[in-house]
Amino acid sequence: MSRTTRRIAPAAAVAALALTAACSSSSDSGSSSAPSSSGSGSSAFQAQHKGGTLKLVAHAAAGSFDPQVNYTLQYWQLFQSMYDGLLAFKKVGGQESFTVVPDLAAAMPKVTNGGKTYTFTLRKGITFSNGKPLTTDDVVASFQRIFKVSSPTAGTFYNGIVGADACLKTPASCTLPKGVIGDAKTNTVTINLTAPEPEFEYKLAVPHAVVVPKDSPTKDAGTKPLPTTGPYTAASYDPNRALKLVRNPHFKEWSREAEPQGYPDVIDYTFGQTVESEVTAVENGQADWMFDAPPADRLSEIGTKYASQAHVNPLTAFWYATLNVHMAPFDNKLARQAINWAVDRSAVVRLYGGTNLASPACTILPPGFPGHVDSCDYTKGGGTTWRAADLAKAKALVKQSGTAGQEVGIVVQDDDVNKSIGQYLQSLLTQLGYKATLKPLSGNIQFTYIQNTKNKVQLALTSWYQDYPAASDFLNVLLSCASYHPGSDSSINISGFCDKTVDARMQAAIKTSQTDKASADKQWGAVDQQIMGESPVVPLINPKLIDFTSTRVGNYRFSKQFYMLVGQLWVK
Repeated sequence: MSRTTRRIAPAAAVAALALTAACSSSSDSGSSSAPSSSGSGSSAFQAQHKGGTLKLVAHAAAGSFDPQVNYTLQYWQLFQSMYDGLLAFKKVGGQESFTVVPDLAAAMPKVTNGGKTYTFTLRKGITFSNGKPLTTDDVVASFQRIFKVSSPTAGTFYNGIVGADACLKTPASCTLPKGVIGDAKTNTVTINLTAPEPEFEYKLAVPHAVVVPKDSPTKDAGTKPLPTTGPYTAASYDPNRALKLVRNPHFKEWSREAEPQGYPDVIDYTFGQTVESEVTAVENGQADWMFDAPPADRLSEIGTKYASQAHVNPLTAFWYATLNVHMAPFDNKLARQAINWAVDRSAVVRLYGGTNLASPACTILPPGFPGHVDSCDYTKGGGTTWRAADLAKAKALVKQSGTAGQEVGIVVQDDDVNKSIGQYLQSLLTQLGYKATLKPLSGNIQFTYIQNTKNKVQLALTSWYQDYPAASDFLNVLLSCASYHPGSDSSINISGFCDKTVDARMQAAIKTSQTDKASADKQWGAVDQQIMGESPVVPLINPKLIDFTSTRVGNYRFSKQFYMLVGQLWVK
């Protein structure tokens, strides 16, 4: 889920929030006003809690509402109750949320041809929110559309489909005639791959692979939401004001695990508030949940007076700075390494909210994630974990690189957390001898802006949250040649890093994972260290997340895969 910034607390003064750690880890929990059911989320729908309007608030929208284009947690979280693919991640709390289950498919696929052919039988009786029945033609057209709209993961998640190479070269004429085949008579869809992919079922369970009507536009739908199959559909969307979700009148629950019936009748999501006003709105019951980070001066208040409404969860994610390897000064590896040596990760942790909400990051793969190795190339005195910055070494590298005095633009989102970290980076680069300028942008546009090479972004602050639990989802997606698309808003390899040797090692790790996952994870760990040697990114922190909810909210459930299950909240 790449995902534009996720809310976590900024600045210090966070000790009181430690009280909330027990309130919610990654398990399910409810608010003090409405205790959660004790099941994993697959228990029967509780009709007595159905109804009401759930009110969500955020500082900014997250851009396009097209599920095959949008690549932000903010909307992927909502898409769980709106759109469906052949497969889905189980809609439950805890570790089980990483489990893939059948969704629009009646069962898990029949895998043949040495792991290269997947055959799905569609469920019968599923209808889009516009009243049209789901058919095999819709599935085939949706896979073609992934390429036609230049979905951000077309070249990394779905490039293994037979015919994908041609689609990547000329998206507009994509047909995948031998790659995705529908048979209306048998109600089956067959997907052929060029080689076995052990992660393919994960890739079919994320929003970029959802099924939309076959007559959907073959370009980014933008602010015109597409018809849905899930319990909710969008009634209106204005990224400057609000998003309104209402019940899909044609939805009938077919799988409690894959797509459970939603509880609220309406989900209102308003944009444009300050984070201060968001906190006040949740405290006063005028809003039920806030997306953004609570500001520092409200953390003690939340952690004491409203402790039962705060839920803290560890994340498999990292915040990082991207360094454009195609532009001065960061086309010079020594300059890139200098930034890695200079950044005081502990300072970034403090700006983010303190040690209860983040820890210093040295690697691309987060702790506890497949392939992660405790390693820290850029810490004073050496070691496997980060200890301290080495400013003297950084200054020496800048001098050696001959880049001192050059201008560097730093592009961040304009919320309090991002701006404070951006200001720190600006000060640091100035200390190193650069002429640094901070460029804050609305969260609604920053993530696409920093991906497009036409905008000549030298350094950007961003974050990455797993799409699914595999090392390739960080390393291959963020830093492979296939993820670099000059001139596109969907170039998730923001640094523009493309190393054929590293690419070959990543492909070897993917192949190894087909038969030996443990060996593959070791290979991924080595790739992580090799990339850090080239320094196209600066890992900063591994975050935790705060969900702050109103007293009206019950049945809080936290999916490790997609975070709070919005449609499962009780508001009545």
